[in-house]
Amino acid sequence: RKPCPLCPEEKFRACYSPKLHRHLQNLHWKVSVEFEGYRMCICHLSCLPVKPNLIGGQALSKMGAHYHCIICSATIVRRTDMIGHINRHVNKGETESRFITVRAPKSSYEVVKESATDVQVLPNHSTPQKTDSYFNPKMKLNRQLIFCALAVLAGERKPIECLDAFGATGIMGLQWAKHLRNSVKVTINDCNENSVTMIKENCHLNKMKVKLNIREEGNDETVGNGEENSDTIEVTKMDANVVMHLRSFDFIHLDPYGSSVNYLDSAFRNVRNLGIVSLTSTDISSLYAKAQHVAFRHYGCNIVRTEYYKELAARTVIAAVTRAAARCNKGIEVLLAVALEHFVLVVVRVLRGPTPADDSAKKVRYLIHCQWCEERVFQKEGNMVEENPYQQLPCDCYGSMPGKTAVLLGPLWSGALFNTGFLRRMLLEAMQYGLDEAQSLLKTLVSESECTAPRHLCTHGPGDENKQEECGVYISTLNTSAESYLVHGKRKSEEVLRSTAKRQRPEHSAEHPPFYYNIHRHSIKGMNMPKLNKFLHYLSEAGYRVSRTHFDPMGVRTNAPLAQFKTVLMQYSTPTYVGAQAEGPVHLPGEIHVGDEVPAATAIKVEEAELAEDDKPGVTTPVFTQSYPTHCAAD
Repeated sequence: RKPCPLCPEEKFRACYSPKLHRHLQNLHWKVSVEFEGYRMCICHLSCLPVKPNLIGGQALSKMGAHYHCIICSATIVRRTDMIGHINRHVNKGETESRFITVRAPKSSYEVVKESATDVQVLPNHSTPQKTDSYFNPKMKLNRQLIFCALAVLAGERKPIECLDAFGATGIMGLQWAKHLRNSVKVTINDCNENSVTMIKENCHLNKMKVKLNIREEGNDETVGNGEENSDTIEVTKMDANVVMHLRSFDFIHLDPYGSSVNYLDSAFRNVRNLGIVSLTSTDISSLYAKAQHVAFRHYGCNIVRTEYYKELAARTVIAAVTRAAARCNKGIEVLLAVALEHFVLVVVRVLRGPTPADDSAKKVRYLIHCQWCEERVFQKEGNMVEENPYQQLPCDCYGSMPGKTAVLLGPLWSGALFNTGFLRRMLLEAMQYGLDEAQSLLKTLVSESECTAPRHLCTHGPGDENKQEECGVYISTLNTSAESYLVHGKRKSEEVLRSTAKRQRPEHSAEHPPFYYNIHRHSIKGMNMPKLNKFLHYLSEAGYRVSRTHFDPMGVRTNAPLAQFKTVLMQYSTPTYVGAQAEGPVHLPGEIHVGDEVPAATAIKVEEAELAEDDKPGVTTPVFTQSYPTHCAAD
């Protein structure tokens, strides 16, 4: 039961929704006054008392029906007077409603809790076109991965200055400050005034002190007297490009609505050496080759829809990041690249200097993709024009198929997508803070980065972390102090970096092979495929590196060529019609060549058929020599 919001309770009691709907439509809606998409309904509440009437010495006062002006909040009784009042506002040019920009009351907020952090959100928080403070619960995994990356960086040097360039509700920056405490100095930025106000309210909700930006908010006072402690968060109201131009940071996260290419130049201009830049791209329609012209416009990259389109999207974003960093004389090392249903996340470490910039730029190359068999290979380095670029492809589709069979995609990032040591430390942080959703994905990423078959993953202990190398330089662990390799806020000379890299160059395995094959895409018609984990074992026994991939649940990352991939898949596939023919098992061995391995299921069916024939009463089983043909045996 619900009461009428425009009538007193003694006049209209609470009722069910159908009756309330009829009441509102017949009494309030029919006599309303419309103005620019809004309707001013008649009100029967005690807003305007009527003069009392003296009857028999008693004063009788009643509440009169009236209207409220949406522009000046005046109270008018008659409908014709209300229409004339609105027309006078229109003649004076006063058409802006004072009620449109009024913030919703606190009672309409919803409190969402994630990772022990409470935030207030509006009821329409999931529709970014209609709200200023966008909050997507489906991006929880994305926030956990970014938190793990920041926690690893906080273990290398402290305190670090980190920036959430697009705060919205501020949940990501609040999680950083609440869990990492003294290790980080958090700055949350947003260019929208309503979002900044909500970020401040969410800071107070989580018992955090707010330090306002004096340049932008000179008339505001600093909450908590501007004390610098673990519970202080700096909130700024600027454009993301401006705040990244004005200040230097150790960790920058970009999560705009759509593509983040417009903010890459500003992000790499002032980021400190060996800092981390993470960016989340949600323009998946262009990155996943559904709008190819938009991908070419934003990223300068030509892509098509392939079986490995998610990894293609990740390499497209990394190529744009590499070019933006090279314009600032900086190189990158990719620590993590994840492409899921809703977003593409890329985390890179920044290496200052022209030499790392040149080395990173050389890894941006074009890809030759065969449209018939989905074989692919990166174009060879060099500026010389080849006479027949189709020769670089391992397949022979160009000679056997008519017309042009391959397309040139890119430019794309051709280097590694993961850093195994960094991923292992992220997994340790996820276990420490109880991030269950991130743990399963990070275990898959560690296996994928090493390109090994899935097995029980043993994480290194704290004493073994010093065996991991990143950028040719050891990162501080429990056995190695941070001050010996990293100086916070200062640039080390190139000689020191070179000597450190030479002195501490560990042994590390080769990079994981690029791209993957979908086992369903290359299945043989009329054959039952083996289970995916068994197929990984068979491919590993053949001498190839193999692993599963997070990009595709049925994808196989391997360095085997497509021809060998299909050969192993054909060898261990069984026909779908083995059990359907009564006489089938007798003539099946004739189709298997000498030296080929007979599938186990086929051998069992043959033995069962022979035993069934031997047990028949009154039938003599003929014995044939090898000189008899196969069709005679069938007869």
